[in-house]
Amino acid sequence: MFPIKTFVSERRAANLLAQIRWRDGVYCPRCRAESAIRYGSYRVFQRYLCKDCGRTFNDKTGTVFEHSAIPLRKWYLAVYTYIRLNTSIRQLDAELAVSYKTVYRRVQRFLRALDAPRPQLEGPVEIDELYVKAGKKGRERDGWSRSRGLSTRGRGTYHEDKPPVFILADRGTGETYVHPAKAADESTIRLLLGDRQQESLTVYTDGFRAYDPLNGDDAFDRQCVVHGEGEYADGDVHVNTCESHASLARRWLSPHRGVSKDKLTPYLRALQLRKRVRRKPGDEALKIILETAL
Repeated sequence: MFPIKTFVSERRAANLLAQIRWRDGVYCPRCRAESAIRYGSYRVFQRYLCKDCGRTFNDKTGTVFEHSAIPLRKWYLAVYTYIRLNTSIRQLDAELAVSYKTVYRRVQRFLRALDAPRPQLEGPVEIDELYVKAGKKGRERDGWSRSRGLSTRGRGTYHEDKPPVFILADRGTGETYVHPAKAADESTIRLLLGDRQQESLTVYTDGFRAYDPLNGDDAFDRQCVVHGEGEYADGDVHVNTCESHASLARRWLSPHRGVSKDKLTPYLRALQLRKRVRRKPGDEALKIILETAL
């Protein structure tokens, strides 16, 4: 159910923030001391005084929502619809009656606060890559404006404005991870597969030659299907899960036209978060979204 009550009441929004922010107890954002006492209020937010450093703070201090005159309930609606419904920033601008620059900066700040996924691969693991068109947007100081190539066909690299994005599907845990990279080479692949729980990890790939060095490594048991020869599945050996998730990644990026390659990582972390909350009720999904950013 859509958490409408939280989106229409600033006090409910403030109470939810305090509940999530101080779930492990109140502490000072400056000195991390836990000797904080209640010290009046700031609008609808509780205010505190740190007895160690003497600094006052409130529930929003040190979060992605601080220093904003926009009501907290509007920011809740923005991040919820952005993650849950993949709403574009331009659409949020129209729905919230807030300037595009304000929404953009706050959403980008929220995305940067998301934690990077930390896979512990059990295996077997599927790994595949896709290539997205993402250049360099905007104007650099004393430079050309909107320097974007985006003309490379097929495989590309970060510097060619077509960075690779690796998809890892761990069949052991059922988790799927999305990792943008500078290039699709052996060193990147070994780095992505490094966090594993077994000494010898079973890896399913396609016939891309960057995976070939895994064949002679005792740490990996590589099995592959060669798409160029019309082979897409051989029993359990396939990368269909990765290819399915790659199509979801393309759809996720589609409403956000012209994503800069410098900001590709935060956008894909938001996709990871959306996967976590897609089956959750509205109130629970909003709590998970806020916990991830706080």
